[in-house]
Amino acid sequence: MPSYTVTIATGNQWFAGTDDYVYITLVGTEQCSERTLLDKPLYNDFERGAVDSYDVRVGEDLGDIMLVKIEKKKYWMQDDWYCKYITVKTPTGEYVEFPCFRWLVGDKEVVLRDGRAFLPQDDKTSLVKQHRQKELDQRRKTFRWKEWLPGFPMSIDANRHKDLPRDIQFDSEKGVDFVLNYSKAIENLCVNRFMNMFQSSWSDFADFEKIFVRIKNTISEYVMQHWREDFMFGYQFLNGCNPVLIRKCTKLPDKFPVTHEMASVSMERELTLEQEIEAGNIYIVDYEILEGISPNCTDPSTLQYLAAPICLLYKNAQNKILPIAIQLGQNPDENPIFLPTDGQYDWLLAKIWVRSADFQYHQTITHLLRTHLMTEVFGIALYRQLPAVHPVFKLLIPHIRFTIAINTKAREQLICECGLFDKANATGGGGHVELVQKAMKSLTFRSLCFPDMIQSHGMDNQEDLPTYFYRDDGYRVWETTKSFVSDVVNIYYTGDERVKDDEEIQAFVKDVCSFGMQDFDYCEFPKSVKSRDELTEYLTVVIFTASAQHAAVNFGQYDWCSWIPNAPSTMRKPPPQEKGLANVQMIIESLPDRGRSSWHLGAVWALSQYQENELYLGMYPDEYFIEKPVKAAMEKFRKQLAEISSSIKRRNEGKKLPYYNMSPDKIPNSVAV
Repeated sequence: MPSYTVTIATGNQWFAGTDDYVYITLVGTEQCSERTLLDKPLYNDFERGAVDSYDVRVGEDLGDIMLVKIEKKKYWMQDDWYCKYITVKTPTGEYVEFPCFRWLVGDKEVVLRDGRAFLPQDDKTSLVKQHRQKELDQRRKTFRWKEWLPGFPMSIDANRHKDLPRDIQFDSEKGVDFVLNYSKAIENLCVNRFMNMFQSSWSDFADFEKIFVRIKNTISEYVMQHWREDFMFGYQFLNGCNPVLIRKCTKLPDKFPVTHEMASVSMERELTLEQEIEAGNIYIVDYEILEGISPNCTDPSTLQYLAAPICLLYKNAQNKILPIAIQLGQNPDENPIFLPTDGQYDWLLAKIWVRSADFQYHQTITHLLRTHLMTEVFGIALYRQLPAVHPVFKLLIPHIRFTIAINTKAREQLICECGLFDKANATGGGGHVELVQKAMKSLTFRSLCFPDMIQSHGMDNQEDLPTYFYRDDGYRVWETTKSFVSDVVNIYYTGDERVKDDEEIQAFVKDVCSFGMQDFDYCEFPKSVKSRDELTEYLTVVIFTASAQHAAVNFGQYDWCSWIPNAPSTMRKPPPQEKGLANVQMIIESLPDRGRSSWHLGAVWALSQYQENELYLGMYPDEYFIEKPVKAAMEKFRKQLAEISSSIKRRNEGKKLPYYNMSPDKIPNSVAV
């Protein structure tokens, strides 16, 4: 009587094991096995982290094993189970691998294909075609689009984390409870003693150190010491939390009438302002999108304010970027142009207003919209349109790990009405919603392509601005990721026709545009991909957005934003409309009060923390792929990433301001915090 040895691995997560009954059915090309209970007498099967083996006896040879059906039935109470993989050893000694990596919840069954990846046009038998279609039909019922707010990218149809499908929930919900994490952060940072003085101002700048002494690092302490200096202000546009706004100034806008006389005192070369612009030495940052956004009014006892400044920057002979003119609003008739030659406090306050505007833009657009929400769109479309056997599903699934969960938690606790975002941010209370809605109108697919984004800002010349590490490191990670994606794509798609004929990949791309981005005319997302090159670029955008881009704008938040005057989350006085008014007292009264400072500090600390057991770029412990060529491509990818990490480490040695946010060993695979 033929016997098949079945080996089943249970996950290592909390509560991954089960006491429920587990049954297996082997489906071959010739026939099926009997439904078999997997049980060892006097042995506790399916414990967390266990690998259990069983013999399944059959009357006749089953032929090639095509599918494995696993069923879980209640023993005494429902007990979820996480199955990593199943291996079947045939009577001839052949091993067939069946990746699973999913939860079995309730009295559920899962039918698995073997671990080889197949495009839909390569499935020939009705058995596997039906399995493929049934999986997608079920997924589309489970993963439904929902418009959380008008004008937003679409999100998952679930109001709470616990309503999500079990497979995409966090392993431990406690780890992503924003209220708990912020409260813990505030306690760890020893700032809870300031919460009962919520609306009182600080005494002076040194007073902010009282909530800064608990946790310091190289960068945050350096920021605290040098935040007033122009070089530090300019440097942050290149390598701070929001290094995506600076662009080469090719012509001064009419709304920003800076003259040569105004700028000449700040310029070192014997050139006019117009000549400096032509020489490529002038840069501009414009926060026009903040114009008209409603400031936070959730606390009627404390007015809060926003500005939409414009800042002109100059590259000096030492390649440092320095501010030379700031206008705090879009209308020059109502807003003077502040200059470094003005009174020290006028100039300092103008820079603080720019930093506050940058904080609002960073949190809501650069971070929330362009990494978190966009990765969720890709993730939902992935689940809806690509079955587990599709090579692109296997390629992308590690890069959307926990993203839908963290975003659902954010909508539940953080950016919802009366959420934590309202406690300290000037765009809380609905302003952040208006900002996302406006920013969606400039969110194009090409703007998510890293090289295109850099080039569109006129910042692509790597000999120019040699300290623009975000750009230089980003290029290397982008190209390495793209090379890896190309290697995998070319394994399964032997020509462009194979891409065109893949109805599932076309459905995935169309779902992103037509549903995730709601077919907005201005988004310019492709509705199809016609070649291997187009598919490679598309998938590189997904992986880069979820990994490198998110890491670059997320994990430096404590570094750059923990010193409150350098990144005020709100301002309590309106921007000055004339010069000569600013003094220390006015600035202190403009900056966040003690309570909001405490919430701000807790937030940037909590958001900057890596997860336990973090998986970094290139790490794929869950083996969705079994093919040797793909594993070789992964190994090549890891080696190239390690070389980039090593070179960045060498460059950072001895630097007072090391830049490591684009170092692959600090880039998690997915948006999970």
